[in-house]
Amino acid sequence: MPWTPSESARFTHKTKSPKSKRQWAKVADSTLARTGDEGAAIRAANSVAKKSAAKHGKRHIHRARKRS
Repeated sequence: MPWTPSESARFTHKTKSPKSKRQWAKVADSTLARTGDEGAAIRAANSVAKKSAAKHGKRHIHRARKRS
């Protein structure tokens, strides 16, 4: 049974955006189809989500304003 993007929150907190949730589901589904192992599919999807969050994480940091 394929995973949906909304199910990514059950397995990782690294998927914040809708795009990263879709990516997580796509990786999990393709790995499941290739290997037949749900555990491996979730691990692979979590790994990709972690790498993606690390790669794009600095772009989303909110900097505090300086007080005058």
